[in-house]
Amino acid sequence: MVENKLKIAFYWAASCGGCEIAVLDLDEKILDVVKIADIVFWPVAMDIKYKDVENMPDKYIDICFFNGSVRNDEQEHMAKLLRQKSKVLVAFGSCAHEGCIPGLANLHNSEQILSKVYLKQFSNENPDKVIPKPETQVKEGTLRIPRFYDTVKTLAQTVEVDYYLPGCPPPVKLIANAVEAIAKNELPPKGSVLAPLKSVCDECPRTRDDKKITKIYRVYEKVPEPEKCLLEQGILCMGPATRSGCDAQCLTVDMPCTGCGGPCPNVPEQGAAMISALASIMGVEEEKEAYTEEEVETLMSQIKDPIGTFYMYSLPASILKRKVIKQ
Repeated sequence: MVENKLKIAFYWAASCGGCEIAVLDLDEKILDVVKIADIVFWPVAMDIKYKDVENMPDKYIDICFFNGSVRNDEQEHMAKLLRQKSKVLVAFGSCAHEGCIPGLANLHNSEQILSKVYLKQFSNENPDKVIPKPETQVKEGTLRIPRFYDTVKTLAQTVEVDYYLPGCPPPVKLIANAVEAIAKNELPPKGSVLAPLKSVCDECPRTRDDKKITKIYRVYEKVPEPEKCLLEQGILCMGPATRSGCDAQCLTVDMPCTGCGGPCPNVPEQGAAMISALASIMGVEEEKEAYTEEEVETLMSQIKDPIGTFYMYSLPASILKRKVIKQ
């Protein structure tokens, strides 16, 4: 029996829950975790209350894997509490790392979102036009629910983060490597992303010929050639601007990279990096060097959802952060 086993915690904030399942995808390697660690907090799998965490001594938890972005005041409270109680805090998965899909809500504010969901959905029956409020008085007392924020934030925009484990969800290989590094006390310097330094393109087996493209296709509009670079076939692929570690799994089944691994090292703005990469190969004619304003507009119009394409996972972490809402 291992003495002085590590104390590990998992928490699920604003995310889909896929990161929780990814932990179980370790399969038999989960036994390696059990050998070296006791899980002291995991609300999705254990009957444990927030007050139990509040009663823990500071830095009682050796490593906390926090998945999900920060969307409301409950999640912000837990981020700060788990930071206080943990020696090492890991932003686990794309939502905690960069904001991910929940972060696209930063194109709106909370009032617009609640109005859309509770008042404007055609499937709703809400004749009294009731919208959830943080506090509601009933005869038994005051009912409270988390306060819904205008802006989705990453974990690092809320508290200090020690390590980042990217992916949507993190690839099992990266999780296993992180567990092994923890077991051997071989973690890299604080602030590191626990993933390879190369881009997804470096892991992709498809051939590249540095060809120009003149047309953009959505994934359902074209059956790709199986061995040729998808981007050079006109299918938008975030591989050039995305950190590797996933073994280019999407590319091997004819689906383009959508960018869940986050930006490559020393790239502060993943979306801008991809736009730059695309601009270098896209044109109305393969050999043409300069374009009119009308031609540029025509090229741009082919990209139907720029924010959803270039910032699907990274809007809160980007320079943009959110859309400015004029009242």
